[in-house]
Amino acid sequence: MSGSSLDGLDMVYVQFHETGGKWTYDLQYSHCFNYSSEWRRQLESAINLSALEYQLLHTAYGYYIGQKVNEFIETNGLHHKVDMVASHGHTTFHLPGQRTTSQIGDGAAIAAETGLPVISDLRALDVALGGQGAPIVPVGEKLLLGNYSYFLNLGGIANLSVNNPEKYLAFDVCPANRVLNMLVREMGKEFDESGAIAATGTVHPPLLDELNGLEYYSMASPKSLSNDFGTDVVYPMIQQFDLSTQDELRTFTEHIALQIKGAIASVTTPVPIGDKMLLVTGGGTFNHFLVERISEHLKEDNVAVAVPEEKLVNYKEALIMALLGVLRWREEYNVLSSVTGAIKNSINGALWMGAEA
Repeated sequence: MSGSSLDGLDMVYVQFHETGGKWTYDLQYSHCFNYSSEWRRQLESAINLSALEYQLLHTAYGYYIGQKVNEFIETNGLHHKVDMVASHGHTTFHLPGQRTTSQIGDGAAIAAETGLPVISDLRALDVALGGQGAPIVPVGEKLLLGNYSYFLNLGGIANLSVNNPEKYLAFDVCPANRVLNMLVREMGKEFDESGAIAATGTVHPPLLDELNGLEYYSMASPKSLSNDFGTDVVYPMIQQFDLSTQDELRTFTEHIALQIKGAIASVTTPVPIGDKMLLVTGGGTFNHFLVERISEHLKEDNVAVAVPEEKLVNYKEALIMALLGVLRWREEYNVLSSVTGAIKNSINGALWMGAEA
């Protein structure tokens, strides 16, 4: 799994067990292969390439993923233990309104490099069926982590899932880490560790009001965001105000927290009876100041914030991509139309048989 924040390639080795419709998992090994500056540059600028250049990068990145899978297998002694590889790749184009989405990283190249069955293109059929193709993690949250009222992933984009037994809901809330990282690069840093720099800044009300007034936030779900909403719309908007980096970070952190509060408040479907709990995962969970601001705002709505153990924080999405691959292999639904708005639930993923006959 490669997320929109471009931190690196997340990889897990996980075993799943299903008995009578009840799923459990054993996440045995995990690792993040940090991107070199060159890979980060290529993935970040992929949408600007010609068709031929894009296809060549698609292939090259597929071989890169395959090489990293082989390295992971070698490091952890997993020879002859891996049944399949489920690869999300890295999202470049995401235009569900035009029924297209593209995750770079050729599944055929991964299969050729590893000699293993590979399942890729995990969003395409849902988009073809009129869905948003996102978020796709809710089926994993529902099957593996179902004891919470809400699930929040703080990645390059923040997305929320609502655990309603009758109609599971999920949608992208707002840009998050991708924009925060872009802002802090002005200070020569890759990220704002623990949100310490943002904590020294001051909220700038005019910028906050303009951010909160963006049209996307008033749209009803299902809805999803592409990376360029943050990079091409939100980031330039922040830059127009000519603030210090500290104030930019502080204001955008407050924006994220307010949008999450608003997203939860906008949900009218009931959640399971009991204490309302929000499980927070993703790289943004380590931004302690951001989590603190989210917690403070949600106290007003009697929603408590829970942070799980570090491995799940870091690798929840990779874990769920593995489950999506297993469900595809079993020919069971792995994307929910109640989440994406497609005309029906669907079985997503292209299968590449890399193993020798």
